[in-house]
This record gives sequence, C-alpha cells and structure tokens, in this order.
Amino acid sequence: MLITTKIKLILEQEHHEKLLETMKRYNAACTFISQFAFEQSEYNRIKLQKLVYYDVRDKFQLSSQMTILAVRKVADAYRADKAKKKKEYKKPKGKKNVEKTISFRETGAMSYDARTLSFTGLELASILTLDGRIKVPMGISPYHQGVMQGRNIRGQADLVWHDGVFYLLLVVELPDNEPYEPIDAIGVDLGIKNIAADSMGESHSGDTVNAVRYRNAKLRAKLQAKGTKSAKRLLARRRRKEARFSRDVNHCISKHMVEKAKRHRSLLALEDLTGIRERITVRKAQRRNQHAWAFAQLRSYIEYKSLIAGVPVVLVDPRNTSRECPQCGHIAKENRKTRDWFRCQACEYAAPADNVAALNIRSRALVSVPNVGVAI
Repeated sequence: MLITTKIKLILEQEHHEKLLETMKRYNAACTFISQFAFEQSEYNRIKLQKLVYYDVRDKFQLSSQMTILAVRKVADAYRADKAKKKKEYKKPKGKKNVEKTISFRETGAMSYDARTLSFTGLELASILTLDGRIKVPMGISPYHQGVMQGRNIRGQADLVWHDGVFYLLLVVELPDNEPYEPIDAIGVDLGIKNIAADSMGESHSGDTVNAVRYRNAKLRAKLQAKGTKSAKRLLARRRRKEARFSRDVNHCISKHMVEKAKRHRSLLALEDLTGIRERITVRKAQRRNQHAWAFAQLRSYIEYKSLIAGVPVVLVDPRNTSRECPQCGHIAKENRKTRDWFRCQACEYAAPADNVAALNIRSRALVSVPNVGVAI
C-alpha cells in the first residue's frame, strides 16, 4: 500500500528565500497556464503542453521539467474540478464543462519528481530551484525513519509551505501484510460523548476531548463575532490547530484499536456510516456536536493501520445498534431513554449505551463472517 509522509525541511535563510521564490514563480506560471487553458478550452495535458511550453519558459524562467510539472498541475486541477461538478449536479444542455478559470495561490503546493528531487539517504534532499539545486537537511521523526528506511519513494512529491516552514509530502510504498484468520471480533461504536467505545467495555476520549472541543467552539464564536482582520487571522490559526488536535486524537485511538485487535487476534467491526449526515436529523442545539468530529478520518486511519498490521476490518449495518438488546434481541426506542444508559424493556438487561452498541456491532460482524470463532 501507499502512505504519505510529511517531512520537515531544515533550511538556512538563503535557501528558504530561494525555495519560496521558486514556489511563487511556479504558481504564477500555473495561473498563467490556467488562464490560457480556459480561454482556449484546452484541458488535455499533452496538447496544452505543446501550446504553452515555450511561452512559460520565456516568461517565468522555469526549467524544462518544472514547466512540464506546472502544466500537469493545471490539467489535473481542471480534471478534478470537472469530476467534482459532475458528482454534484447534472450539467444542463449547452452548458460548458468548465465555468470559470482556476487560479493558484502563490504559496500553493509545488510538484517535484525524480528529475527535480533526489535524496542522499535519509539525511539530505537535493531540490531544484530557480538558481540550481540546493542540498537541504531533513528533520525526520523516528516513526517516519522506520517507515522510510529501505522503502521505495513513489512518483512525485509535493513541496508545501505552512506557517513559514517547508515540508515535503512523500509517498512511500509499504508491503501489505496478509490478514490473519481471526478467532473473535471487536465491535467499535463511534459516538459524540465517547468518540469510540468497543465491545470489550473500553471507551476512548470522553470528557477530556469534549472539554477541549467546547473551549475551541467558544473561542471560535468570539472571534467570528468580532469580525476584524486580526480576528480572521486568529481564526485561520485556530482552524489549523483544531485540525492538528483532531488528527492526533484520531491517530491515537486508531493505533490503540488496531494493536488491541492484533493482540487478541480479532477482526475490527465498524459501522458503515456512509451518508449518515444526510440521513439523520437532530435538534438545532445538537448540530455542532453531531457534525464536529472527523469520523470519516478516524475510520480511514483504522483501515490503513489495519491493512499494514494485517488486521481484518468488517463494516456492518448501523441501524438500531443502539436500540437492540444484545441479550434478547428486543428492539425499541424506549430501550435507550437517556444518552448514556441502556435498559431493555423486555429482559431488563442494562449497560452503558455505547458499549451495548459496540456489542451489537460485534454480533453483526460474527454473523457476516461465520467462520470466526465464538458467539456472545
């Protein structure tokens, strides 16, 4: 499988300025190519390259390969935009495929490939700039060193600039581990108060994470109400900080769940929540809580970590998992009169509601994979 690693570049001031100027010139060239493509209604990469190649080289003083990569970036952007619009609505008759030109931020991501980027072990990156190549030390964490050591770095890499720091996004090829034959299943329920609860009675990130989320929401509301330029700058910083917090929590939860499943030689069972936000309705006061957490991201983290570890993953139907009794199978809305507690109206079985849902998810996974060992 392929995973993306984010590697920090440790730059001297001179090299930082060279790389930043190269990025700005490259993105200016992309905007120029985009305007030409829109005016000529030509979005095919090969044809577009033939039309603009020499003009871009003369006007922006880019190298041959940088020019080719800039054309590729523009063509890919229009292709992605067309695919997105095709998904969102059916194009009326006589309407053009592309409605407006795409422009590029001056510090947008810059593409590199094997001709413009090379490595000396895991210590140095040789990067092409407008003034030739520069050799840049890389700050690689022990985790990423383990991931990258002896691995193939595939295809092109992206150079990104965040808060005055340059990073390389490298795609690394990892071998898939053959999934083992599970002897049991662990059900995982994703929720609001507890982000994840499993069928073994463990809950992940409850009150602590919710307190941080509540504080962030209050700060965000204050800045939005203020509406000044400085408030908007702070909002952008908070957005990135909250995204980092969310990613960190999701990484920790997914890592713990996969390690636990592997330790117990179990498969992981998750609810198939595709389209859940469009299917459910909640009161206005609960909307922020309902849609605040990146559950799709958490699921993707669990899936890719499971693939690396060889842990099987099964998706089950989420309907009535929180209303069904895991003991007698009775389904009723009254079984869950409060958010936190479940009590069956038929057999009076009682337990924390999130863990009951996780048990039901586990049961459905055992039914869908009949060769897995035990029943509840």
